[in-house]
Amino acid sequence: MSEDKRRGEDVEDGGPGLVYMPFVIMEEILDKLRLLDYERQFQMKMKMKPISRHYFAIPTNPGEQFFMFTSICAWLLQKAGRNFEQPQEYDDPNATISSILEELRHFGHSVDFPPSKLKQGCGEHCIYVLDKLADEALKSSGFHWDKPDYPQEELEEENVVEDDAELTLNEVEKSIFQNEMEEEEFEEEEQILDLEGLKRLSQKNQQVEHSKPEEIMESTTDAAAWKLEVERVLPQLKVTIRKDNKDWRDHVEQMHQHKDGIESSLTETKSYLDKLHDEISRTLEKIGSREKYINNQLEHLLSEYRAAQDQLSETKERYRQASGGVTERSRMLADVTEELERVKMEMEDRGSSMTDGAPLVKIKQAIQNLRKENVQMEIRIGVVEHVLLQAKLKDKTSQNKEVHSNKTQDTFDYNAY
Repeated sequence: MSEDKRRGEDVEDGGPGLVYMPFVIMEEILDKLRLLDYERQFQMKMKMKPISRHYFAIPTNPGEQFFMFTSICAWLLQKAGRNFEQPQEYDDPNATISSILEELRHFGHSVDFPPSKLKQGCGEHCIYVLDKLADEALKSSGFHWDKPDYPQEELEEENVVEDDAELTLNEVEKSIFQNEMEEEEFEEEEQILDLEGLKRLSQKNQQVEHSKPEEIMESTTDAAAWKLEVERVLPQLKVTIRKDNKDWRDHVEQMHQHKDGIESSLTETKSYLDKLHDEISRTLEKIGSREKYINNQLEHLLSEYRAAQDQLSETKERYRQASGGVTERSRMLADVTEELERVKMEMEDRGSSMTDGAPLVKIKQAIQNLRKENVQMEIRIGVVEHVLLQAKLKDKTSQNKEVHSNKTQDTFDYNAY
């Protein structure tokens, strides 16, 4: 199968099985990764969870799948001998995809799809890139696929079924063979002489012939007694040839019967199929003629419809151009209107400040506030001066007390002495 078919492109004779081809290729990619020992060299080293056999064939988590896809591609490129850095989680996806596709083109593989197809992190295009990079990594590692070694099976000629007719014939003959086996078992119970017994009997007869006398022997047995003996041993003298179910000669008649039945059924079926073919052909001819008639009747309407479509497309184009100009002018008008409003507000503020006494009133209020603040400051200064004076007085009183206490102690010490 070609690469185009494997990637799921529309092919006339592809069949419905191409829808499931990405799943098959994904399983092959997983086998190739195992051959490259990705579980030990990539999964355990990068501390990533293992991927399933259909991981990139079914969309689950686009962000996680894209990061896993780029990481595996980078690892495969490194295995293929290319100097490619391992992508990080917050790298630019467009740059990473472009680098991967550039390396893929370097190996000589065609890239006939847009890079945006790889942003999903799954799908047939991602599987295609992984498959090609895995092949290049296997080539670089020196791996090659050996020819398959099929086991030798010895088949008996009698067991080989050449066609479906013989297979059906064998199935029909199974029941006949079972009945024959039951009859043979019943005859064996009656001790019927078989071919081996006849051979042994003929050998004994030959030995007797070699030892027979030269003169003529005359029988002295009674004829009636001989007939009775013959009637007694007659069942034992019956010769039965055992049938082999694998022998085709026993089924020639049945094969001819089935062949005749198949030919008769084919003849009858062929006549029905011919009639059906003729009816379908006539119906198709009628449909074709009616289609041509309808096309001829509606030709002028179709031409008018096409002309109306062309005119509509032209009108839409002109409307789009006019709408673009109107939008631009509306934006300019909005800017000019906003600027005008701002200028008007400035003019009103300046005019009102020039005509009324609002600034003078504000100055008077400010002066009054300053006077109030000055009064409050003077009160606070007086309070602070008073507190400071009280502190100085207390300090001076404490110093006088200390001097007086020292003098009294000196006088007491002098008197004692």
